[in-house]
Amino acid sequence: MNPIRVALIDDQPLVRLGLSTLIATEHDLALAGEAEDGRLGLALIRRTRPEVVLCDIRMPELDGLGLLGEVNADPALAAVRMVMLTTFELDEYVFEALRLGASGFLLKDASPAKLLEAIRVVADGGSLLAPSVTRRVIEEFGAVRPHRPHPRLKDLTEREREMVSWVATGRSNGEIAVLLQISADTVRTHVSRAMVKLQARDRAQLVVFAIQSGLGR
Repeated sequence: MNPIRVALIDDQPLVRLGLSTLIATEHDLALAGEAEDGRLGLALIRRTRPEVVLCDIRMPELDGLGLLGEVNADPALAAVRMVMLTTFELDEYVFEALRLGASGFLLKDASPAKLLEAIRVVADGGSLLAPSVTRRVIEEFGAVRPHRPHPRLKDLTEREREMVSWVATGRSNGEIAVLLQISADTVRTHVSRAMVKLQARDRAQLVVFAIQSGLGR
């Protein structure tokens, strides 16, 4: 199996050094390259097409949000998964980053084990949305933004709408299954169908659609 290629984009040399050293210790990961700002980062992503990008939100030249927008607008980069690095748990740009297509975010002081797990989860199509952080995103941003229902929301069945609203709480499929007393496979099926209908690239974007559509619990 080919290693997961990871690109690092951060203007702090020590952050890049720490992350690159960590990645080098893992047999299933490989460093695709490093960049110190968003412009160089975009060139790196287009050149190497990494599976996962760890990217700082605040950078010179082109910040993380601008870079996200560029990547999201390029169909050739649809397979690239972006994880934003932030100093604070609820960075003011987190909601916008998720809206623009980020697969999640990590604190810069996260443990090595957490960082490695995050890379593998995102590479496998998952997202990084801890329940506590997701609830705060809903409280801080969902409540103050006018609802703009997704144009394909009407295509969801009642059960799919219910599952989307539970996903917006940050709970896993297993946790939702326990609460509703149904199987995790049933939850997974409804969530997967909802993602296809709403054209959500991953679970993180599904949470954003739920919040924008007023489906958060």
